[in-house]
Amino acid sequence: MKIFSRIRIAASFAMAVLVSPVASAYEQGDWLVRVGAGNVDPKSDNGAIVSVDSGASLVFNGTYFFAPNLGVEVLAALPFSHDIKLAADGTKVGETKHLPPTFSLQYHFATQSAFRPYVGAGLNYTLFFDEETTGPLSGLSLELDPSFGLAAQLGADVSISDSMSVNFDVRWIDINTDAELDGAALEEVEIDPIVYSLTFGWRF
Repeated sequence: MKIFSRIRIAASFAMAVLVSPVASAYEQGDWLVRVGAGNVDPKSDNGAIVSVDSGASLVFNGTYFFAPNLGVEVLAALPFSHDIKLAADGTKVGETKHLPPTFSLQYHFATQSAFRPYVGAGLNYTLFFDEETTGPLSGLSLELDPSFGLAAQLGADVSISDSMSVNFDVRWIDINTDAELDGAALEEVEIDPIVYSLTFGWRF
């Protein structure tokens, strides 16, 4: 299902490129606000004892251009929900929610064309909450510590009018969390996800 979802996203993005008009360049002082869907896809085998599955949610971000090619972006989202499974056999033993605010410095290429790729790098803070246990761990207390790490992104805006655009964005985030069960340390879970998002943007 993940593969087909990514194919649909890529196809939508390609279609947007084909029909996009030329738009005016970004200027110093512009704001770009986007909203859409995001999917957090943790790396495989992200824990030796427990692993964290992927999750989707509504994402939104805002970028301020302090130069025509340079912007600062703040990423936010509604809570992502993830299943937690035993790494050995995939048995679900819990679930958690998280919020991933991320701050990035971006460089935007070809700002006078309709297709506007960019790269970015920054910092992420991930807060886990509402941890619950199920199955063989039901009734036990599970806790995942917050994470602070680097983030990198590659994306593009495709103009559909002078003020509106479609955006596809892929980012890697360094997310590591210490898992505890009833106060006893389990392990450090290296989630390190790839985050995919498809959004619509408005320039002000």
